[in-house]
Amino acid sequence: MVSREVGSPFAETSEGTVVSTTVTGRQPVLEAIKSNRGIEKILLQYGIHGEIIGRIKRLAKQHSIPVVEIDRDRFRELAPDASAQGVAAIFESTHYEDLDTILKIAADRQEPAFVLVLDEIEDPHNMGALIRTAECAGVHGIVIPRHHSVSVNETVVKASSGATLHLPIAKVANIASTLDELKKAGLWIFGTASDGDRAFYDVDYKDPIAVVVGNEGKGIRRLVREKCDFLVRIPLYGKLESLNASVAGALVMFEAARVRHLTGKRLA
Repeated sequence: MVSREVGSPFAETSEGTVVSTTVTGRQPVLEAIKSNRGIEKILLQYGIHGEIIGRIKRLAKQHSIPVVEIDRDRFRELAPDASAQGVAAIFESTHYEDLDTILKIAADRQEPAFVLVLDEIEDPHNMGALIRTAECAGVHGIVIPRHHSVSVNETVVKASSGATLHLPIAKVANIASTLDELKKAGLWIFGTASDGDRAFYDVDYKDPIAVVVGNEGKGIRRLVREKCDFLVRIPLYGKLESLNASVAGALVMFEAARVRHLTGKRLA
């Protein structure tokens, strides 16, 4: 693959929207504390115990985060999610990052940029699963559209098992124009599509890349498809015509991670 020329810095694309201020569940709260991202306090339902609860208390103390125990009824008022497991983290207001932040992370690590672009993902569980996979695969950051997409809400945070707290997420006005900006910055764009002209394991992911995953039902929009350098498909051997968006994204991201790990490529 030839190198792209690095273009001018990004214009500001973050809208500064406040994301969810509450995270519930034992493992997501534990990850939230580890991320050190401005937790105001931890709420515990009175009387709950266990190994993870002990770890949460110890880590909270290390980070000087207050832990408040409250009775069951009050806890359910503040955290009505049935799967909260008696634990909630209350956050200070947080904002989406911008694209410069994502690319700076890659540059600081001296790694070719690895970005996940989500084109109108509407199911919060799919988005959470994709963000979790992205964090595990070494993605430097995620781009989502401002409209026609689920935002990073409490369900997304929980479905990601706290991965949203470790990855910068940029919310942009226009995905197609953002892909143009990524190209100017030297990234190659790989779109996932059932009719892609190459199998996902038959392309080169070593250079700076962005992986685009489309809507659960409609896939990648036409204008976004046209901005992709490559459309990759996942061969299927059963009767169904497509995979779940989060599964398709996971396969492509981990194939990219495998190739990049094997080559151990660093920026000059």
